[in-house]
Amino acid sequence: MAWDSIVALIGIGVFGGAWNAIAGGATLFTFPALMAAGLPPVVANATNYLALLPSNAAALPAYRQELRQVGRRIQPLLIVSGLGALCGSLLLLVSDPQVFTALIPFLILLATGLFAFGDSVRNGLLLFAGDRHAGAFAYGALFVCSIYGGYFGAGLGIILLAIAQILGFSDFHQANSIKNLLATSFTVLSIVVFGVGGLIAWPEAITVMVGSTFGGYFGGRLAKRVDTRHLRLVVVAFGLLLSGIYFVRTFVS
Repeated sequence: MAWDSIVALIGIGVFGGAWNAIAGGATLFTFPALMAAGLPPVVANATNYLALLPSNAAALPAYRQELRQVGRRIQPLLIVSGLGALCGSLLLLVSDPQVFTALIPFLILLATGLFAFGDSVRNGLLLFAGDRHAGAFAYGALFVCSIYGGYFGAGLGIILLAIAQILGFSDFHQANSIKNLLATSFTVLSIVVFGVGGLIAWPEAITVMVGSTFGGYFGGRLAKRVDTRHLRLVVVAFGLLLSGIYFVRTFVS
């Protein structure tokens, strides 16, 4: 890589890691940056998983106590989400790159929608699940959503949080600890699949990872001092703009 690309990717990594710690939605910045660096869309998507792994996993140490309280109840969730993520990652691995390219505007729009209306989506899932078949619904939803997580994954955290609550983890911090562990575990699984499949551009991934590690650390320290409502509006506006740009590039240009 040229030095200007290294500096740019470290910079976007710092920005993305900090943004994830403060408001979430860093994929909407790092994924197009990796494509701008010259990576094909499928490779950029796979590389992005590894690049943002530190910022995704950074919250786990803070939830050690909550995860100990959850105990072995987390095991079936890890198995179901792992199987779903494996299916999604293999789907990306074997699918036509042109299909993924054509889906990019819609995937970004979906991720933006999940980010913008996350609370409404979570409340709707909780209401829809009810009491009688809540467990079966939650495990089915976890499997399907994990397929999306293994294929693209942006904006998935809010659904994982709702699924944990549907399964009876009503304490927010416990539910959040489960969300973070599931997201980290299927990210690692996807990285293994993409690494074996030769989809990860390692120099670019490590470069962004260095930046996201520092960004996540300093962003975490700033998170409580920043009004995230304005930042979330910026993410949504950028996601809509990005979706429009890729739609024009894919279907109009």
